[in-house]
Amino acid sequence: MTHPSAEPVGLDAPSADAAGAPRAASAAIAAVRLDRSRLLQLRWFSVGAMVAMAVIAFPLLAPGHPAQPLLGVALVLAAVNLALQAGLARWLDGRGGAFVQLVLDLVAWGGFLYFGGGVTNPAISLLLPVVAVGASILPSRQAWALAVVAVGVYAVLWEFHHPVHLADAASAMFWHLAGMWVSFALAAVTVVWFIVRLNAAIARGEAALAEAQAARARDAYVVGLGNLAAGAAHRLGTPLGTLRILADEMARRRDLPAEVQEDVALMREQVDHCRDILNSLTQETGQQRAEGGGQAPAAAWVRECVARWQRLRPAAVLRLDLAPELALQGVVADASLGEALQNLIDNAANANAAAGQATEAVEVRGRLAEGALRVEVADRGPGLSPERVVAARHAPSGSHSSGMGVGLMLANAAVEHHGGQLSFHSRPGGGTIARLVLPLRMSDE
Repeated sequence: MTHPSAEPVGLDAPSADAAGAPRAASAAIAAVRLDRSRLLQLRWFSVGAMVAMAVIAFPLLAPGHPAQPLLGVALVLAAVNLALQAGLARWLDGRGGAFVQLVLDLVAWGGFLYFGGGVTNPAISLLLPVVAVGASILPSRQAWALAVVAVGVYAVLWEFHHPVHLADAASAMFWHLAGMWVSFALAAVTVVWFIVRLNAAIARGEAALAEAQAARARDAYVVGLGNLAAGAAHRLGTPLGTLRILADEMARRRDLPAEVQEDVALMREQVDHCRDILNSLTQETGQQRAEGGGQAPAAAWVRECVARWQRLRPAAVLRLDLAPELALQGVVADASLGEALQNLIDNAANANAAAGQATEAVEVRGRLAEGALRVEVADRGPGLSPERVVAARHAPSGSHSSGMGVGLMLANAAVEHHGGQLSFHSRPGGGTIARLVLPLRMSDE
């Protein structure tokens, strides 16, 4: 008897895309920190603050102070921002580019404050948000360099600036303190707004990273199961061959009662099914690796999966309902996807039996839904808890009386590998509906 080779059966090793998913998620988190749209928003805030001081605060408190240089600095910073938004300076992306942009912001504020009173202007506090943003997104060396630049700008403005003479000298201290309060409030709001949004984006990236790592661990576990299954399939060849020989010997006996002969015939049929499955594993796995699965008419594929399961459990009751339009649609499937559907049907039959409803039919319905194939497997069992469904998507939840606890994990892995979705819903009247959704293609037939 020919034994299948000890290869992973119907299971792919983690693909390059799956293996690179955690690295891609890590890169995405790094990109979140350096998202230039946030730096652009911060710079527009600076432009708005400069314009407000130039056209409101200075004319109100120091009417004789020239506003043209102040507006000129604001307009230059606005022009730089527009150029960055238009993509004219792509080299400013990344950490080095972010450092250059933040240095530019400090220089712009230095120029504005040079024409607006230097360190005597309460707006000097607005240098701090730029430094805080840099500390949150830049490497330590660049963050310290940015702090040095800010301190240098402050020191230069201490000695060099155009003084501001308020119209009401008696109230100068009051307006200075009021300006300090406004500047402090704006700085605090800006820092909190930027950091909170950054942390929220990083949290989303970390969640995606955790999900990618869980998927990679699950794929590695599936590959390990494949290796174990390959060895088991190889070793099962000999006992199956022995069982077939014994069944043939019993079938040739004429002294057996008729009902025993029927049981022997059923035994031979089931042994043949097991042998065919083992012999086809190598061929199916090779096709999956070489072609990634072939295209088949959706209705025919569902019927074949159901028929294959029915041959293994002829005593179980099953009702199949397929929409006529499925005959015109194609689905790309390989052995692992077929095994996933058969596993869902087998779980449904086991659930009926566990609930004392063994004579209740497992219902399999195939429909078109939003351009996809939707196959529903319904049972009248006790149902699945949400916790078990969530846990089984990533790793088996332990041994169960109805199986090894890996069926849902394998089914979910196969479905996701083909770009589909697997979900479970409560069935009205009791039981569970397993819903399998797969992308469709127009059938060539």
